[in-house]
Amino acid sequence: MKWIIRIFGILLLIIVVAVGSLFLLPADRIARIAADQLRNLTGRDVVITGDVGLTFWPVLGVSAGGLEVGNATWAKDGAMLSAANAAIGVDAMALLRGEIKITNIEAQSPTIRLEQRLDGRASWQFTDGGSDAQIKTAPTAPDRTPRALTIQRLNITDATLIYDAEGGDLVHYEGVDLSLDWPVRAGDAVIRASLRPASERVAIEATVDRFDQFLNGDIRPIRLRMDTSGGGASLVGRAGLGGAVAGDLWLKASDTGRFLAALGAGSVPFPQGLGRTMDVKLQLTLTPDRRLALRELVADLDGNTLRGAADITLNGTPNVNAQLDTGALKLAGFAGSAPPPGEAASTTTAAAGWSKAPIDASGLAAFNGEIALRADSIELGTLTFGGTRILLRNDKSRLVAELREVNAYDGTVSGEFVVNNRNGLSVGGKLAAQAISMQPLLQQTAGLSRFKGTGDAEISFLGSGGSLDAIMRSLRGDGAISVGRGSIDGIDLDGLMGNFDVQGGTTVFDSLGATFAIDQGVLRNEDLLMLLPNFTASGVGAIDLGAQTLDYTVTPKALRVNGRRGLSVPVRIFGPWVSPQIKPDVQAAIDMNFAKEKDKFRQKLDEKLQQELGVVREEGQSVEDALKQRVEDELKRSLFNLLK
Repeated sequence: MKWIIRIFGILLLIIVVAVGSLFLLPADRIARIAADQLRNLTGRDVVITGDVGLTFWPVLGVSAGGLEVGNATWAKDGAMLSAANAAIGVDAMALLRGEIKITNIEAQSPTIRLEQRLDGRASWQFTDGGSDAQIKTAPTAPDRTPRALTIQRLNITDATLIYDAEGGDLVHYEGVDLSLDWPVRAGDAVIRASLRPASERVAIEATVDRFDQFLNGDIRPIRLRMDTSGGGASLVGRAGLGGAVAGDLWLKASDTGRFLAALGAGSVPFPQGLGRTMDVKLQLTLTPDRRLALRELVADLDGNTLRGAADITLNGTPNVNAQLDTGALKLAGFAGSAPPPGEAASTTTAAAGWSKAPIDASGLAAFNGEIALRADSIELGTLTFGGTRILLRNDKSRLVAELREVNAYDGTVSGEFVVNNRNGLSVGGKLAAQAISMQPLLQQTAGLSRFKGTGDAEISFLGSGGSLDAIMRSLRGDGAISVGRGSIDGIDLDGLMGNFDVQGGTTVFDSLGATFAIDQGVLRNEDLLMLLPNFTASGVGAIDLGAQTLDYTVTPKALRVNGRRGLSVPVRIFGPWVSPQIKPDVQAAIDMNFAKEKDKFRQKLDEKLQQELGVVREEGQSVEDALKQRVEDELKRSLFNLLK
């Protein structure tokens, strides 16, 4: 029994001597020892500066006015971590067993610089220590097996975080709070972060299974949640330190613009129907070289449901290759405010004209690539399409919509439509339409419901401006139209030939053709030709697309009257689109059809005036003016006689 007591006494003496020896060491010597241990652990230069404070049991701790941990040898700028008022605590008993169990690390206002190369190297992986050439030709594992490491508690406040990914944009965040809870080395770790990429806080919480294996580079199960005021995201899957991530992602935002702004994406406007609110579920795979694959995508965007898949390269401006399918796609927001339910489009258009609200097309700079879209139908406010296949190609803020299959108004449309925001916003295109039902098309786009028929058309156009109103007023281009048998409501040309005061009725025509040119938003036509039974009709005039008005004259000609010379009656259509006035020009009809009769009648009238009233009409003088002059002369003569 005595020998047991002696052994304990010897051990106690050893401990007392050891602890006493520590007390006899100066603080800066302890700091150097701690720095050496961290250097051995990480393979990086470690410098502890400033005033140093110590604790000995049960936690061996060092607090210092400054702490700096060097970066990887291949990194470009500065230390990986530099902090003021740093503190590190180590479990003394674990240290005696050969383990490094860090009980706590605290740092105030540190600067953390993280770098990652395209070849997978990351500055936070403490396995390098050689030169670039050594790293490329030799394994990165340390020469000796590192001692077991546990960080039970990490707490960093008000940090500046800099992340530089080769080939990507530099990420710089300030005011970052970060904490780590890892109580058991072979257990899970909980990481919490709070940062402010823009004006609002973003909270992140992640749970990593077997965090020790995660730190060694293994792919481990992870559960992550991110929340902002505009929405949030959650990921359940697997991830590794090298940047590999895979799992089920769920995004939900009540205000997508605010959600993205909180993440530092700036003000991203979303038209109604394309994600002002969103509920998105998908399977995500991210590789270390930042290639993102999205599969089993189901997105609810303001009531529009999209399904499909996408591949995205995240180095620099994202490059997107996606295939999307949808049912009825409602995008009324693309054409300004849509008419209220039950109200005709023409009423709204006439009352307010084109929208003058500024168009923000900055979102075109957010990505490059191709998106193939298939839809059962598409509603664009003033336009409605049936089954549609479109390929969208975006390159440096220039978006081209290639219309591969567009069913519209009982016909088909092909061509391309371009939106270019490289140097101010402009829109243009070259389109061709076949077998289009004209009445519903004109009703939706221009509020014109009188014209009926099926036709073909082609048009090329270009416009620019910051609003829909400005674009419509700047349009220029040209085109042609050809329509088969149809009708025009509101005027009966057959009746008009017999009575110039005819109102209402319908004119049926056999064919119609015209070409036109557009300049400064005004469409002009001079060669309209319409063929009717026993009639022809020509047209000339202008349609002001910007002001939504027209002034157009149609001149029908009856072929079998007036001594086979025909009878023409010009009809002027003018005013706003929604309620144009239609009036026959009787004076022009007389001038066109009865020129000879007018001359004979004028000659007989002059003879009668001279015989009966003594009135002689001078050349170019009207009958009314001649009579007025005669009366004035008689009054002067009577007044002169009275004065005599």
